[in-house]
Amino acid sequence: MKIDGNKQNLKGVMLNAYPDSIGQKLSDVIQMLQFPEFKDTFSVFYILPTFFNSDLDRGFSIIDYKLNKDLVSTADLDELSELNIQLKFDIVLNHLSVASPQFKDLLEHGDESKYKNFFINWNSFWKDYGALNQDDVIIPKQEFLDKLFMRKSGLPILNVPFPNGSKQPYWNTFYQQVNYNEIAISDINGVDNLDDLKIEEIVNKVNKAINQGVDLKSIDFNLDQLIVNQILNIVDEKCTYLGQMDLNAESPMVWDFYEETLLKLHEYGCKILRLDAFAYLHKEIGQSNFFNKPGTWIYLERLEAIANKYNLILLPEIHAEYGLGLHHELASQGYHIYDFFLPGLVIHSLESGNNSAFLKWINEINTKNYKTINMLGCHDGIPILDLKGKEINGTLHDGLLDDEEVETVIQIILARGGRIKNLYDSTGKKISYYQINATFFSALGENERKLLLARALQLFTPGIPQIWYLDIFAGKNNYQAIEKAGSGGHKEINRTSINLEDIPYLLQKDIVKNQIKLINFRNNSKAFLGTLKINPSKKHEVDLEWNHEGHFARLIANLKTCNFEISYNDSDFSGQMSF
Repeated sequence: MKIDGNKQNLKGVMLNAYPDSIGQKLSDVIQMLQFPEFKDTFSVFYILPTFFNSDLDRGFSIIDYKLNKDLVSTADLDELSELNIQLKFDIVLNHLSVASPQFKDLLEHGDESKYKNFFINWNSFWKDYGALNQDDVIIPKQEFLDKLFMRKSGLPILNVPFPNGSKQPYWNTFYQQVNYNEIAISDINGVDNLDDLKIEEIVNKVNKAINQGVDLKSIDFNLDQLIVNQILNIVDEKCTYLGQMDLNAESPMVWDFYEETLLKLHEYGCKILRLDAFAYLHKEIGQSNFFNKPGTWIYLERLEAIANKYNLILLPEIHAEYGLGLHHELASQGYHIYDFFLPGLVIHSLESGNNSAFLKWINEINTKNYKTINMLGCHDGIPILDLKGKEINGTLHDGLLDDEEVETVIQIILARGGRIKNLYDSTGKKISYYQINATFFSALGENERKLLLARALQLFTPGIPQIWYLDIFAGKNNYQAIEKAGSGGHKEINRTSINLEDIPYLLQKDIVKNQIKLINFRNNSKAFLGTLKINPSKKHEVDLEWNHEGHFARLIANLKTCNFEISYNDSDFSGQMSF
């Protein structure tokens, strides 16, 4: 599972955005990158998966991996290549949309579908390990339920209608949405023994319940149950579904699909492939179904074998407590890892004026030679809980921050307008916070000095710096976007699109100009091809120095005042930048 030598030449700074984060489509983002101010600023572009055809979770519910022609064209890929910008994409390993060709075939043909085993029938999976409830859904035995790691309230299922009139529960770890649509008199005409007056009454009752969000099973139709069932089946047939349906990785067809997808992404120009939600892919009775061992490792080996054919760097995406040590396990197998620890550590350091946790993590990256991709803001939340310790077999393994420090960071961000994402158990009870959603600028109290120093700390941290487009322009929390998105729309707080026409104006702001200056420096300085030295410093200071074949770059920063300076010697130029 070691990464090929020819994959290790990746360097520079990575932009992270949706195809329509700037303007209305990817060509507008490219136009921004062609501005003189952005010349040679980025070497890699992580384009989020609305690049593909999708329908939910802002791209992470994939319909298929064809280009989303509303936002992307093949000409865009040619232009990015001309800019010498390599690409990073997602493969959403754990699930596909209900609108995918595979799941639509299942809905149309039911048990006769060739994709019957492409997805996971919940009842088939748990057969002999639980009991049917009144809704004909198997409830696993408590010993198994207690181990399950849940991402939403209640059982991770979506009941979908089959052609035979039955409803089948399919595994659905993440998002789902069932929309009941109003029925018409013509929809009920086929039901026997109903006169026109009764049909009109039924239609009115059903549509009223739908508009009021009332459970249709609670309607008193004053009819025989067989007729009621016919009516409810008609209503179900008119439902529209959104959902991310878990794939059955025991199916050879799923691995054929992965093979086809990696080839397609390679042809788009992919260099880095982020494995979204891969830790949920392996499922087994009696396990948590989150990073099951050894099953998850076996799956990663199979994916690595495919990736090697196309010279792809795999980036497994995983959120877990530092104390669990999964980051170290992945890194020790040669994988690049996401540095989900850095965002919270930077906030903690700037708010406390204490460098200890930040330098402890950087030293670990340095001494253990982790290959990381780091970030501050991103399309998702700020992963504070990743910093915690973890009890394993009765032994507590320390986190990068203790529980009190973690809670302090959480409360600071919430006080500044952040929103919460929670984790639940099988009964729907909240276990803990999962992510805090906020722009990184707002999380820092919209303090430009803090944001600029945060950027400098990121750029001097080992790894490939990934830059969220909105952070470059000091984006603030977007509360209107949350309200517009409705339930579950908390992530929209940090996804505000920027008009292309506004970019020239924004480029005049000092916080924007100075960030671009730092990013450009990091992207082009040869010093960062070398090794990092962590120089001794006071608790409220940071002193980091990179050296490579006579080139050097040194950051000396004061965490309390947020003043810092960078001295450098690179090829034919040397100097100092003070902020």
